[in-house]
Amino acid sequence: MSASNEDTFAEEPDGMEAQEQDEAASDDDEGVDMEEDEGADGDGDKKVYLPGIEPLKPGEELQMDQSAYRMYHECQTGAPCLSFDVLTDTDGDGRKEFPLSMLLCAGTQADTAMANRLLVMRMHNLHGTEKEKEQEDESSDEESDEEEGDESKKPQLELAMMPHFGGINRVRVTRRGDQALAAVWSEKGQVEIFDLRPQLEAVHSSAAMATFTQQQKEAAALFSFSGHMTEGFAIDWSPLVPGRLVSGDSKKNIHVWEPQEGGASWRVDQRPFSSHSKSVEDLQWSPTEATVFASCSVDQSIRVWDIRAPPNSMLSANQAHESDINVISWNRVEPFLLSGGDDGLLKVWDLRQFKTGRPVANFKQHCAPITSVEWNPADSSVFGASGADDVVSQWDLSVESCNAGARLEGMKDLPPQLLFLHQGQSEIKEIHWHPQIPGVMISTALSGFNVFRTISV
Repeated sequence: MSASNEDTFAEEPDGMEAQEQDEAASDDDEGVDMEEDEGADGDGDKKVYLPGIEPLKPGEELQMDQSAYRMYHECQTGAPCLSFDVLTDTDGDGRKEFPLSMLLCAGTQADTAMANRLLVMRMHNLHGTEKEKEQEDESSDEESDEEEGDESKKPQLELAMMPHFGGINRVRVTRRGDQALAAVWSEKGQVEIFDLRPQLEAVHSSAAMATFTQQQKEAAALFSFSGHMTEGFAIDWSPLVPGRLVSGDSKKNIHVWEPQEGGASWRVDQRPFSSHSKSVEDLQWSPTEATVFASCSVDQSIRVWDIRAPPNSMLSANQAHESDINVISWNRVEPFLLSGGDDGLLKVWDLRQFKTGRPVANFKQHCAPITSVEWNPADSSVFGASGADDVVSQWDLSVESCNAGARLEGMKDLPPQLLFLHQGQSEIKEIHWHPQIPGVMISTALSGFNVFRTISV
């Protein structure tokens, strides 16, 4: 991607590397569609690589199959962003036509505390892969100069950065009235809330960007809370009550935040929810009940809480995994929770049967700890996951063995629900589906960001 904010990048010693889609198809990238017959194009030299099952032989290299993607882009931000979130925009829901655009908020984990940044990114002019471009060209009778056409299809990136003292562990964003708010857990042991409106204005206007760059100073929080007394990772905004927040730390304590009038203050419940015995790793508000949230912990349990009740969990699965539980995701439509742990397992829990302590589905495809999970907001049967094995997996629970379709040779032992394996990044930390662009997934890793849509979703 090319970037327009050169002044901002000049202040970063690592710079902002931006690459076009064609450059992104490197030898380290590969996508595997689990339902497509790789040999259908007659290329006998192609061979599907299965991570964790068949190691690469000496001299073998991975090649990305662009035909497995509807869209693929990548970019780097200098210091790695280990957490990010998607900001909703005014371009509408359900959009599929290229070129696409999106807004992201991310936080860096730089080598020194002073070098960290809270970022707002506007990616736009995102076109499809060559296969999608050919379809676009076939549907149009207009002819244009090839070089001019290629230039016009270069992805663009605007980036507004605020200095932030301390590495950022997790970022979550929400809209509250005309505010765009980011909640940030940092290594300082504080949870801070920032108003992102200045950055959003900057990435949409060159004049505002120039002013923002000139006035750039350390990020000033609207509100901060130091009551956790230690750092943490778990945080989530309520989807039903604008401004309501929950945060959890590495000493097992969970605090609920209530927004106050005026939009710049919160009342934090000083009495923590503390039934966990070890670090709280992730939190998720219920999408249907405003007072209910779920948590997961290093103590191997998943708990469901109601803020109207005393500070003890309402439901719990005490041995949900055999090791640390890192991440959870609450299905927006069905009463399902998805969890991922250090054991590499993905488990689906039916909350109607939660007391039994048994998941309704259990998948072991990743060969390293799960780092992120999320249900697809546009399809309640589809979810994505990432692992420390440098793989992003996509799954569909509605697929049964009898209708799994064509399977690739050597894949008979794989779960039929497994749709796609995306690779090419180093140490993937977090994934999110875009809530307004069906099928589009964003992932962040030590090696940068990937933005893609596979042919499977």
